[in-house]
Amino acid sequence: MRKFLASAEFLAGAAASAVLFSSAAARADQPREWEVTFQAPATDMMRQIERFGNYTMWFIVPITILVLLLLLVCIVKFRASANPVPSKTSHNTLIEVIWTVGPVIVLLLIAIPSFQLLTAQYTPPEEAKLTVKATGNQWNWDYEYQVDKTFSFNSAILQDGDRAKAGKEDRALYPRLLAVDNELVVPVNTMTRVLITATDVIHSFAMPSFGIKMDAVPGRTNETWFKAEKEGLYYGQCSQLCGKDHAFMPIAIRVVSEAQFKTWLATAETDVPGANKALMAEIDGTNKVAAAGN
Repeated sequence: MRKFLASAEFLAGAAASAVLFSSAAARADQPREWEVTFQAPATDMMRQIERFGNYTMWFIVPITILVLLLLLVCIVKFRASANPVPSKTSHNTLIEVIWTVGPVIVLLLIAIPSFQLLTAQYTPPEEAKLTVKATGNQWNWDYEYQVDKTFSFNSAILQDGDRAKAGKEDRALYPRLLAVDNELVVPVNTMTRVLITATDVIHSFAMPSFGIKMDAVPGRTNETWFKAEKEGLYYGQCSQLCGKDHAFMPIAIRVVSEAQFKTWLATAETDVPGANKALMAEIDGTNKVAAAGN
Protein backbone atom coordinates (compact mmCIF):
# COMPACT_ATOMS: atom_id res chain seq x y z
CA MET A 1 0.00 0.00 0.00
CA ARG A 2 2.82 2.42 0.89
CA LYS A 3 4.56 1.75 -2.41
CA PHE A 4 1.31 2.25 -4.35
CA LEU A 5 0.54 5.56 -2.65
CA ALA A 6 4.15 6.72 -3.02
CA SER A 7 3.98 5.95 -6.76
CA ALA A 8 0.76 7.94 -7.08
CA GLU A 9 2.33 10.91 -5.30
CA PHE A 10 5.37 10.70 -7.55
CA LEU A 11 3.29 10.70 -10.74
CA ALA A 12 1.19 13.61 -9.51
CA GLY A 13 4.26 15.74 -8.79
CA ALA A 14 6.68 14.45 -11.42
CA ALA A 15 7.46 17.88 -12.83
CA ALA A 16 8.31 19.31 -9.42
CA SER A 17 10.32 16.34 -8.19
CA ALA A 18 12.40 15.60 -11.31
CA VAL A 19 15.21 17.88 -10.20
CA LEU A 20 15.04 16.76 -6.59
CA PHE A 21 15.43 13.06 -7.30
CA SER A 22 17.95 13.34 -10.11
CA SER A 23 20.87 13.75 -7.70
CA ALA A 24 22.53 11.35 -5.32
CA ALA A 25 22.06 13.61 -2.31
CA ALA A 26 18.34 13.94 -3.01
CA ARG A 27 17.65 10.24 -2.53
CA ALA A 28 16.83 10.93 1.09
CA ASP A 29 13.22 11.28 2.10
CA GLN A 30 11.44 14.03 4.00
CA PRO A 31 7.89 14.92 5.07
CA ARG A 32 5.55 15.72 2.22
CA GLU A 33 2.17 17.44 2.03
CA TRP A 34 -0.82 15.14 2.53
CA GLU A 35 1.43 12.20 3.30
CA VAL A 36 -0.47 9.22 4.73
CA THR A 37 2.33 6.66 4.81
CA PHE A 38 5.73 6.28 6.44
CA GLN A 39 8.68 8.08 4.94
CA ALA A 40 10.83 5.83 2.76
CA PRO A 41 13.05 3.75 5.06
CA ALA A 42 16.79 4.42 5.06
CA THR A 43 17.71 1.69 7.56
CA ASP A 44 16.95 -1.99 7.97
CA MET A 45 15.30 -1.21 11.31
CA MET A 46 12.81 1.14 9.67
CA ARG A 47 12.03 -1.52 7.07
CA GLN A 48 11.26 -3.94 9.90
CA ILE A 49 8.98 -1.36 11.51
CA GLU A 50 7.23 -0.81 8.19
CA ARG A 51 6.77 -4.55 7.66
CA PHE A 52 5.31 -4.89 11.15
CA GLY A 53 2.92 -2.01 10.45
CA ASN A 54 1.75 -3.68 7.25
CA TYR A 55 1.44 -7.00 9.11
CA THR A 56 -0.85 -5.55 11.76
CA MET A 57 -3.11 -4.14 9.05
CA TRP A 58 -4.10 -7.72 8.17
CA PHE A 59 -5.73 -7.86 11.62
CA ILE A 60 -6.93 -4.27 11.96
CA VAL A 61 -8.85 -4.09 8.67
CA PRO A 62 -10.86 -7.37 9.03
CA ILE A 63 -11.64 -6.64 12.70
CA THR A 64 -12.81 -3.13 11.85
CA ILE A 65 -15.01 -4.43 9.02
CA LEU A 66 -16.42 -7.20 11.25
CA VAL A 67 -17.31 -4.78 14.04
CA LEU A 68 -18.91 -2.41 11.53
CA LEU A 69 -21.02 -5.22 10.02
CA LEU A 70 -22.12 -6.42 13.46
CA LEU A 71 -23.06 -2.87 14.38
CA LEU A 72 -25.11 -2.49 11.19
CA VAL A 73 -26.85 -5.84 11.84
CA CYS A 74 -27.75 -4.72 15.34
CA ILE A 75 -29.05 -1.36 14.09
CA VAL A 76 -31.21 -2.92 11.35
CA LYS A 77 -32.33 -6.23 12.85
CA PHE A 78 -32.80 -5.23 16.47
CA ARG A 79 -34.28 -1.76 16.13
CA ALA A 80 -37.48 -1.17 18.07
CA SER A 81 -39.78 -1.14 15.05
CA ALA A 82 -38.46 -4.45 13.68
CA ASN A 83 -38.02 -6.17 17.03
CA PRO A 84 -40.64 -4.84 19.45
CA VAL A 85 -40.16 -7.75 21.86
CA PRO A 86 -36.45 -8.04 22.72
CA SER A 87 -34.89 -11.43 23.37
CA LYS A 88 -34.31 -12.41 27.00
CA THR A 89 -31.23 -14.49 26.12
CA SER A 90 -28.54 -13.82 28.73
CA HIS A 91 -25.99 -16.54 28.02
CA ASN A 92 -24.45 -18.20 24.96
CA THR A 93 -21.47 -20.46 25.56
CA LEU A 94 -20.31 -20.57 21.94
CA ILE A 95 -20.29 -16.79 21.54
CA GLU A 96 -18.45 -16.29 24.85
CA VAL A 97 -15.81 -18.83 23.86
CA ILE A 98 -15.33 -17.18 20.45
CA TRP A 99 -14.99 -13.62 21.78
CA THR A 100 -12.55 -14.81 24.46
CA VAL A 101 -10.34 -17.17 22.45
CA GLY A 102 -10.40 -15.07 19.25
CA PRO A 103 -8.85 -11.92 20.76
CA VAL A 104 -6.29 -14.00 22.66
CA ILE A 105 -5.10 -15.60 19.41
CA VAL A 106 -4.98 -12.22 17.66
CA LEU A 107 -3.00 -10.68 20.52
CA LEU A 108 -0.52 -13.55 20.46
CA LEU A 109 -0.03 -13.20 16.70
CA ILE A 110 0.68 -9.50 17.18
CA ALA A 111 2.67 -9.75 20.42
CA ILE A 112 5.29 -12.25 19.24
CA PRO A 113 6.62 -10.22 16.26
CA SER A 114 6.15 -7.03 18.32
CA PHE A 115 8.47 -8.31 21.07
CA GLN A 116 10.95 -9.50 18.45
CA LEU A 117 10.98 -6.04 16.87
CA LEU A 118 11.36 -4.34 20.26
CA THR A 119 14.30 -6.58 21.09
CA ALA A 120 15.94 -5.81 17.74
CA GLN A 121 15.58 -2.06 18.36
CA TYR A 122 17.63 -2.32 21.54
CA THR A 123 20.14 -4.88 20.27
CA PRO A 124 22.64 -3.46 17.76
CA PRO A 125 23.85 -6.22 15.41
CA GLU A 126 27.45 -4.98 15.63
CA GLU A 127 29.71 -2.63 17.57
CA ALA A 128 29.33 1.06 16.81
CA LYS A 129 32.09 2.61 14.70
CA LEU A 130 30.98 6.18 15.44
CA THR A 131 29.54 7.67 18.63
CA VAL A 132 27.77 11.01 18.72
CA LYS A 133 26.24 12.70 21.74
CA ALA A 134 23.06 14.69 21.06
CA THR A 135 22.01 17.18 23.73
CA GLY A 136 18.62 18.85 23.51
CA ASN A 137 18.26 22.50 24.47
CA GLN A 138 15.38 24.94 24.31
CA TRP A 139 15.22 24.88 21.28
CA ASN A 140 18.20 23.45 19.41
CA TRP A 141 20.63 20.56 19.52
CA ASP A 142 24.28 20.25 20.49
CA TYR A 143 26.22 17.44 18.78
CA GLU A 144 29.47 16.09 20.17
CA TYR A 145 31.58 13.72 18.08
CA GLN A 146 33.43 11.29 20.33
CA VAL A 147 36.37 10.67 18.03
CA ASP A 148 40.14 10.93 18.55
CA LYS A 149 39.85 14.70 18.79
CA THR A 150 36.47 15.38 20.38
CA PHE A 151 34.60 18.39 19.08
CA SER A 152 31.05 19.73 19.23
CA PHE A 153 28.78 22.23 17.53
CA ASN A 154 25.25 23.58 17.76
CA SER A 155 22.47 22.84 15.27
CA ALA A 156 19.49 25.20 15.13
CA ILE A 157 16.67 25.90 12.70
CA LEU A 158 17.77 27.79 9.60
CA GLN A 159 16.32 31.29 9.48
CA ASP A 160 15.02 32.47 6.11
CA GLY A 161 17.36 35.46 6.18
CA ASP A 162 20.39 33.17 6.51
CA ARG A 163 19.60 30.91 3.55
CA ALA A 164 21.67 32.79 0.98
CA LYS A 165 24.71 33.01 3.25
CA ALA A 166 24.48 29.29 4.04
CA GLY A 167 23.96 28.34 0.38
CA LYS A 168 20.66 26.67 1.23
CA GLU A 169 18.17 28.56 -0.90
CA ASP A 170 16.77 25.40 -2.52
CA ARG A 171 13.61 24.87 -0.45
CA ALA A 172 13.00 21.48 -2.02
CA LEU A 173 16.22 20.18 -0.49
CA TYR A 174 16.22 22.48 2.54
CA PRO A 175 12.54 22.80 3.54
CA ARG A 176 11.23 25.61 5.68
CA LEU A 177 11.03 24.70 9.39
CA LEU A 178 13.15 21.57 8.82
CA ALA A 179 16.47 22.87 7.46
CA VAL A 180 19.20 23.66 10.01
CA ASP A 181 22.39 25.67 9.96
CA ASN A 182 24.66 22.70 10.79
CA GLU A 183 23.59 19.13 9.99
CA LEU A 184 24.73 16.06 11.86
CA VAL A 185 27.06 14.36 9.36
CA VAL A 186 27.57 10.58 9.40
CA PRO A 187 29.07 8.05 6.95
CA VAL A 188 26.84 5.67 5.02
CA ASN A 189 26.67 1.98 6.03
CA THR A 190 28.29 2.75 9.38
CA MET A 191 26.91 1.65 12.73
CA THR A 192 26.36 4.90 14.63
CA ARG A 193 25.63 5.12 18.35
CA VAL A 194 23.73 8.19 19.53
CA LEU A 195 23.89 9.15 23.21
CA ILE A 196 20.95 11.40 24.02
CA THR A 197 20.41 13.79 26.91
CA ALA A 198 19.05 17.29 27.60
CA THR A 199 20.03 20.39 29.55
CA ASP A 200 16.67 21.85 30.57
CA VAL A 201 13.43 19.95 29.87
CA ILE A 202 12.56 16.62 28.25
CA HIS A 203 13.11 16.61 24.49
CA SER A 204 12.97 13.69 22.03
CA PHE A 205 15.39 12.78 19.25
CA ALA A 206 13.33 11.36 16.37
CA MET A 207 14.31 10.49 12.80
CA PRO A 208 11.40 8.78 10.96
CA SER A 209 13.40 7.42 8.01
CA PHE A 210 15.81 5.74 10.43
CA GLY A 211 13.11 4.29 12.67
CA ILE A 212 14.51 5.89 15.83
CA LYS A 213 12.87 7.96 18.56
CA MET A 214 14.43 8.40 21.98
CA ASP A 215 13.66 10.82 24.81
CA ALA A 216 16.32 13.29 25.90
CA VAL A 217 16.01 13.57 29.68
CA PRO A 218 18.00 16.07 31.79
CA GLY A 219 20.47 14.31 34.06
CA ARG A 220 20.14 11.02 32.19
CA THR A 221 21.78 9.60 29.08
CA ASN A 222 19.74 7.37 26.79
CA GLU A 223 21.14 5.48 23.85
CA THR A 224 19.95 4.54 20.37
CA TRP A 225 21.65 3.53 17.13
CA PHE A 226 21.21 3.48 13.40
CA LYS A 227 22.98 2.34 10.24
CA ALA A 228 21.92 4.48 7.29
CA GLU A 229 22.06 2.63 3.97
CA LYS A 230 21.47 5.55 1.58
CA GLU A 231 23.34 8.81 1.20
CA GLY A 232 21.29 11.98 1.42
CA LEU A 233 19.74 14.50 3.76
CA TYR A 234 17.16 13.31 6.28
CA TYR A 235 14.89 15.32 8.54
CA GLY A 236 13.28 14.74 11.90
CA GLN A 237 12.05 16.87 14.77
CA CYS A 238 11.91 16.99 18.53
CA SER A 239 8.92 14.78 19.34
CA GLN A 240 8.32 15.80 22.93
CA LEU A 241 6.43 18.96 23.89
CA CYS A 242 9.26 21.10 25.25
CA GLY A 243 8.03 24.69 25.33
CA LYS A 244 6.92 27.51 23.09
CA ASP A 245 9.41 26.80 20.27
CA HIS A 246 8.93 23.03 20.25
CA ALA A 247 7.75 23.23 16.63
CA PHE A 248 10.97 24.97 15.62
CA MET A 249 13.48 22.35 16.79
CA PRO A 250 14.30 20.25 13.71
CA ILE A 251 16.88 17.50 13.34
CA ALA A 252 18.83 17.14 10.11
CA ILE A 253 21.24 14.28 9.40
CA ARG A 254 23.38 14.27 6.28
CA VAL A 255 24.59 10.80 5.24
CA VAL A 256 27.68 10.87 3.04
CA SER A 257 30.27 8.45 1.70
CA GLU A 258 33.11 7.24 3.89
CA ALA A 259 35.64 9.34 1.98
CA GLN A 260 33.49 12.47 2.19
CA PHE A 261 33.00 11.94 5.91
CA LYS A 262 36.71 11.61 6.59
CA THR A 263 37.41 14.81 4.67
CA TRP A 264 34.60 16.61 6.49
CA LEU A 265 35.75 15.32 9.87
CA ALA A 266 39.33 16.48 9.37
CA THR A 267 38.14 20.05 8.78
CA ALA A 268 35.19 20.05 11.19
CA GLU A 269 37.44 19.42 14.17
CA THR A 270 38.55 23.05 13.87
CA ASP A 271 36.05 24.70 11.50
CA VAL A 272 32.53 23.24 11.30
CA PRO A 273 30.99 25.94 9.04
CA GLY A 274 33.92 25.67 6.63
CA ALA A 275 33.70 21.88 6.61
CA ASN A 276 29.97 22.05 5.85
CA LYS A 277 30.44 24.46 2.97
CA ALA A 278 33.19 22.31 1.46
CA LEU A 279 31.03 19.19 1.83
CA MET A 280 28.02 20.87 0.22
CA ALA A 281 30.18 22.09 -2.67
CA GLU A 282 31.54 18.59 -3.23
CA ILE A 283 28.09 17.00 -3.11
CA ASP A 284 26.66 19.66 -5.42
CA GLY A 285 29.45 19.07 -7.93
CA THR A 286 28.92 15.31 -7.81
CA ASN A 287 25.16 15.76 -8.32
CA LYS A 288 25.68 18.00 -11.36
CA VAL A 289 27.95 15.40 -12.95
CA ALA A 290 25.40 12.66 -12.20
CA ALA A 291 22.54 14.76 -13.59
CA ALA A 292 24.52 15.49 -16.76
CA GLY A 293 25.19 11.79 -17.22
CA ASN A 294 21.46 11.05 -17.00
